[in-house]
Amino acid sequence: MLIVADENIPLLDAFFGDIGEIRRVSGRTMSAEDVREADVLLVRSVTRVNRTLLEGSRVRFVGTATIGTDHIDLGWLKENGIHFSAAPGCNANSVAEYVLSVLSLYAERCALGDWSRLSVGIVGVGNVGRELAEKLGRLGFSVKLCDPPRAEREPKAAGTFVDLNEALTCDVVSFHTPLTRDSAYPTYHIISERELAGLTAKQLVINAGRGEVIDGAALLKRLDQADAPLVALDVWEQEPQISPELVDRVWLATPHIGGYSLEGKVQGTEMIYRAMSRFMGLPTRKQAGQFLPEPALSKVSFTSAADEQAAIQIALRSCYDPRQDDARLRHAMRAPADERGAAFDRLRRDYPVRRECSSLKVQLKGTSKSLQDSFRAIGFKLKI
Repeated sequence: MLIVADENIPLLDAFFGDIGEIRRVSGRTMSAEDVREADVLLVRSVTRVNRTLLEGSRVRFVGTATIGTDHIDLGWLKENGIHFSAAPGCNANSVAEYVLSVLSLYAERCALGDWSRLSVGIVGVGNVGRELAEKLGRLGFSVKLCDPPRAEREPKAAGTFVDLNEALTCDVVSFHTPLTRDSAYPTYHIISERELAGLTAKQLVINAGRGEVIDGAALLKRLDQADAPLVALDVWEQEPQISPELVDRVWLATPHIGGYSLEGKVQGTEMIYRAMSRFMGLPTRKQAGQFLPEPALSKVSFTSAADEQAAIQIALRSCYDPRQDDARLRHAMRAPADERGAAFDRLRRDYPVRRECSSLKVQLKGTSKSLQDSFRAIGFKLKI
């Protein structure tokens, strides 16, 4: 059996090596010729899986090691009897931790002694938005949830959700929607000139969902106007050919790596391994945890003298500091215009190992219960 896979999916040999022959190819440039003899196709979000790619091939199973499916022609796969599986929620915690790290930087910029004074509007409350909301709620933040499809499906929870306009009044607005154009509630360019005009310099906008949710041209125009909001973008329109002008004007710019923790990546591989094994009637004996290496940093320690906010910032940024990715992306945008797309893809392909907070043991000596609860809410392992 031939398994054609995006070369950037981790642990391919560990999970699939004893099932069939693995052929690694570039996900961005994957062609019909690459997959013609394949029985199984494993991709990420950079590969369009549709009739053009698969017609005439032997592929009977497609797995994407991502939470999103807007790169997959689900209707065509179903019509042609090709089984499909995604990895919903695999990197939800990774993206939530990305947002927490951005929030810690923003609170520091605003000279807030207590970051939970910030109100946060979460637009899109699926796996990622729900994970983020739970962490923020446990940390004491005021959170407003906006998800019209869920509000419609869950009438008993009507009071749980607010409309977009109300979410946009929060100090921080974080986007975690899928990209939809033809649905009852399309998300394509839901943030454009009108919405951006209502935002102020006292607000932060974070997009770690889909780049096309925000109208990039309108955003670029707004950022050149007075009283513009701060913006942190991890996702962009027209990836990998993103706008260097927009990179230059946003406060924080990262190359679509919010979900790129090692734990999130490996969990995505495990999920499509399990789905493929079920489809083929094979036993599932492997789990992501058995392949995770020892983290480079395994323990930090705080005493009773530690300031709560400072301790949280130190621990969070020990695991992940977005400013490093920001610097790499800004440097990549200095390349000649015809090389920037490849430079963006290299940042993702060669992404350094990033571990989630659960990999770090936090030792607390004589600290307050409040600090202990905060560390638990974020997901750190505690030793008291």
